[in-house]
Amino acid sequence: MRTVQTIGVARDVDLPVIDALVVALKSRTAPVADAVADAVDALAWLRELGARQFFFKYCSTFDSTAEGNIGPVADALLDALGADFTIVCPVYPTNGRTLYQGHLFVGARLLSESSLATHPLTPMTDPDIVRVLGRQTRRAVGLVPYAVVHEGARAIERRFEELRRTGIAYAVVDALEDDHLCAVGTAAASLPLLTGGSGVAIGLPDNFRRRGLLPERVDATEVPRVEGPAVVLAGSSSSATREQVRRMAAQFPSVKVDVLDAERNGGAERLAAEATARLADGPVLVYATASPDEVAAVQAQVGIERASQVIESVLGELARAFVARGARRIVVAGGETSGAVVKALGVRALAVGDEIAPGVPWMTSLGDPPLALALKSGNFGGPDFFLEALEART
Repeated sequence: MRTVQTIGVARDVDLPVIDALVVALKSRTAPVADAVADAVDALAWLRELGARQFFFKYCSTFDSTAEGNIGPVADALLDALGADFTIVCPVYPTNGRTLYQGHLFVGARLLSESSLATHPLTPMTDPDIVRVLGRQTRRAVGLVPYAVVHEGARAIERRFEELRRTGIAYAVVDALEDDHLCAVGTAAASLPLLTGGSGVAIGLPDNFRRRGLLPERVDATEVPRVEGPAVVLAGSSSSATREQVRRMAAQFPSVKVDVLDAERNGGAERLAAEATARLADGPVLVYATASPDEVAAVQAQVGIERASQVIESVLGELARAFVARGARRIVVAGGETSGAVVKALGVRALAVGDEIAPGVPWMTSLGDPPLALALKSGNFGGPDFFLEALEART
């Protein structure tokens, strides 16, 4: 599907001809009321544009707190659509996110035994998604177990109807591989709202093709290439990003962000001067990535929320400084950091291009100057992701 991603609701942006529109909202850790309001506004815009089906995408590790925001946002979207049932499927097998008997796994380990258990903003200490979501909503939550999913789309549809008849609003759906997600997508073809990790999207385009709404296309991901100096900005402290930082720093100039220095001494300007001066020598890495102990020590001194704000602010300012010095290819690690960087750069919309790694494409900004951006979740990508991303555009 020809796809564009906008940064927030962008009613004033002229969109090209597209098949799918993604509205990115920086709402994972926002106050519940703000997250709900943003999601409902995005839904209203998509309906104005004539969208036929809506997909509330959250992280495949179900990153959230006991208060939300996944449950409250999904509740509001169901209400706005006048719907009474949807799926919950935070699964991405290619990246090791699978669901069995309602329990979320990261690789071979339960979510609660993975690095997500110590996430600085949304620690995930309970792998039972039925139970986690049950704390975030007053609606009833049920399960479509693996034994049903394994039987295919028709069995899944029958289970949906059984759950719906008993008053279940949310069906947490097991899945272990992409074929399961294709079956889930087929079974969910008539649902106005779906919720899940991005892997669920695998099964959706064929639904539209079967209905004659989407022709076969081979140029869906062809977007203009952007050449120019490259920079990598890493704000995530996930284990995957830490290894990616280590490997890139061994080959290219790198600058580490000292959060305490930036907080107390206005270090962003000095960092910008130091980092941008190295741009002439090739790709530059700037990172706030740190070990769990380092993160905890900083949070103890300035607070969890303030530490995150400083990192996002500094990396956003650095992105602006790099672009002003001619950088045109930017790789960002971390969801919150990605939101801060595109906001700082004033990017409103991006055409989605070829994948670098599962779930992470190069995208080209619509506007002047055109920028190539790769915005990745902290946990996504292999150990050489940064190097592979830069190689993919040379």
